[in-house]
Amino acid sequence: MNITDKFGRPIQDLRISVTDRCNFRCTYCMPKEIFGKNYPFLPKSHLLTFEEIERLAKTFVKLGVKKIRITGGEPLLRRDLSNLIARLSAIEGLQDIGLTTNATLLEKMAVSIKAAGLKRVNVSLDALDNDLFQLINESGVSTNRVIQGMEKALQVGLDVKVNMVVKKGMNDQEIIPMAKFFKNKGISLRFIEFMDVGSTNGWDFSKVVTKREIYDQLTDHFDLEPVDPAYVGEVAKRYRYVGSKVEVGFITSVSESFCSTCTRARIAADGKVYTCLFAASGFDLKELIRSGATDEELEKQIIAIWQNRTDRYSDERTEESSRNKEKIEMSYIGG
Repeated sequence: MNITDKFGRPIQDLRISVTDRCNFRCTYCMPKEIFGKNYPFLPKSHLLTFEEIERLAKTFVKLGVKKIRITGGEPLLRRDLSNLIARLSAIEGLQDIGLTTNATLLEKMAVSIKAAGLKRVNVSLDALDNDLFQLINESGVSTNRVIQGMEKALQVGLDVKVNMVVKKGMNDQEIIPMAKFFKNKGISLRFIEFMDVGSTNGWDFSKVVTKREIYDQLTDHFDLEPVDPAYVGEVAKRYRYVGSKVEVGFITSVSESFCSTCTRARIAADGKVYTCLFAASGFDLKELIRSGATDEELEKQIIAIWQNRTDRYSDERTEESSRNKEKIEMSYIGG
């Protein structure tokens, strides 16, 4: 079954957050002054169990989802995550399963998550300069630890991409060093425009480095050629270094909206489903499951949610609307 929303967009991608906790305190995502020692993270009883996640995933795949990405928080903090990956990778009809991580635990866990069926990881790394990286993540973790995690992932056969959030005045001087380093490593790098997710990261447009600005910097040093989208709804605008198979991409939620082709649903760690990264509210599927809903009732509810979807926040964003709109935090909904 393939369902579409009010704008004819199919549901093809599902992001599942398995925890709202993270061992980083990145200033643009989970600033330490807000997410401190006494911050009320979700208790274990409020998290979806692996059985509940598997049941939801099967329903979404039945309705058209082809790709699942496990997110957080930091998903590798969730105990026995490889067991969940094994459950998900066994779902008939699911074509791809990936994971977004800060890679601090990747060296230790790469073997088990690959064996469980994971195919790819997207690693968040916002600077090569170690002092700057530690200033951003506010956790004392070094760039070397992240890179070692990536190298282990490659060694065991996982596909690796790197995500770099670029914020003006924070790390824009790292654009070219990052590009050179990962080009030489043969690893795809994706530059993500600083987005107004949540209400705690101090976003305003003056801090956004746009895709055009980054692209212009890159083409001063490299010859780039565009790469055709791999599938309908692909978010990244991709380029290839001429004479190489290595790619660089851009996530342009601010300067070049891609709402018209968005095919993603998101399940937060507590079981609420959201139809937009910038949503203010979601529907509680966990409550539905724990109240004894049948598979048919669950399916009908998900169909209704998606068929009534009208989200196009990035198309409509203004600085004023961003300031005034209530939005949930990135660490809760997942990237």
